[in-house]
This record gives sequence, C-alpha cells and structure tokens, in this order.
Amino acid sequence: MSASETRRPVIGLTTYLEQAKQGVWDVRAAFLPQQYFDAVTASGGIAVLLPPQPGPDAAAPAVLDGLDGLILTGGLDVEPALYGAERHPLTDAARPDRDAWELALFRGAEERRMPVLAICRGLQLVNVARGGTLHQHLPDALGTERYRIGGGVFATNEVTVDADSRLAGLVGEGALDVHSYHHQGVDRLGEGLVVSARTDDGLVQAFESEGDQYVVGVQWHPEENLEDRRLFAGLVAEASVFSGSRRAGVHA
Repeated sequence: MSASETRRPVIGLTTYLEQAKQGVWDVRAAFLPQQYFDAVTASGGIAVLLPPQPGPDAAAPAVLDGLDGLILTGGLDVEPALYGAERHPLTDAARPDRDAWELALFRGAEERRMPVLAICRGLQLVNVARGGTLHQHLPDALGTERYRIGGGVFATNEVTVDADSRLAGLVGEGALDVHSYHHQGVDRLGEGLVVSARTDDGLVQAFESEGDQYVVGVQWHPEENLEDRRLFAGLVAEASVFSGSRRAGVHA
C-alpha cells in the first residue's frame, strides 16, 4: 500500500484567542481543550488548530488548502448583529475576530464541499451563516436552565435522533444522552438545513445539510464523551473520502 493510500486526513479545529498563563508568562494565546483534538486523533485524523487570523477572507482559502475536514468548536456567543438582533443583556461580549474567521472558514469549506462538523457554538454559527437566527437566552424562551447548569459542569440531556438522518447513521436513531453547556439555541432554522435531533421541549439539538454535502451540527459537546467517538469518526471517514477525491482531481 502506498503512502498516499495510507495518508491520515488532516482536520482543522477552530480555537479561541484567550489570555493564558504559563510560568512567568501571561499572554494572549491560542486555546482549545485537549478533548477536541484527542477525539480527532483517536478517530484516525491529524488535528490542526486554527486560531483567528487577520484578514480572514484571504487567510481562509490558504488554510483550507491544507485540510481535509473542518470542526467548528464550542465557545462564546455569536455576535447578534450577524443575524439582525439586538444584544440580550446576558449575551457574551462580541468576539468579532472569531466570528469573521469561522464564517470565512465555513463558507470556504462549503464551496469546496469539504466535510464539516459543527459543535455547540459551531452549530449556531452555521445556522447564522445560512441565514437563520438564535434564541439569545433559552431560559427566556423555554423557561429552563437545563442546558447550562454552570460552574463548568456539563448537564446531561436526552435528545431524540430522527430516523433516516445522517446523524442516525452515525449514532443510531431514538434516545441519546448528551453533554450540554449552552444558553443559546436555534430559533429560525437556516436555509438548506434539516433538523436531525430535538429535545422534548422542541429545541433543535442537531441539524445537517440537505443533499449529499457533509455538514453535521450538534448543539451538545461530543468531545466530552470519552466512550463515544462516533461523530468524530464519521467526520474523519468523510475527510478521507474528500482527500482521496481531491487528489484524484474531483474537487477544485
């Protein structure tokens, strides 16, 4: 078997830029919990971290040239102005660097038909990129704090996965316990997206792109489940197909 046939797919993961301390240093640094890239490597991929870049519209194509798949990770709230809303008092402060970077990456990945897994904030960003809107504070909309109990502790919620969805092909249909840590969620669904899981209060918990393009978004945090890597394995498998097709000249 040749080296090209055994090539592991390269998966890009978006990151924060946050103040971080190490020894005597206290500086801004790229940051992402290790669980994310452990999940990728355990699934057979190579993890590459993607901190926000200046000039994102120019930087994103160059970065995507080196990737076979993209994961839009969790983090702080998406800027409400991007979906035409006034800021709720409990919405996080704007992070325009990350919003612009991830929108450029996602749109570039879509153009290339590169597989995408969107997690928590990532799902919300994809929904906004497709013209959808968000509930800025779910306790106002649903009257519950069940999705963010605070203190860095992930809540457990049961979602119902729709039969015949791409998601069901990965994790099975019906009931699935997931790790939640979010106070926002999908309000109006974006164009070309199909809901693939909900909770019993009707909140969208997962969606996927119509047709054969691989865009899977989940509102929960699958990286927190060390015993279940199926969503990451699914992305890595699709990234392998994408990589092979690109090498064969199918993708631009």
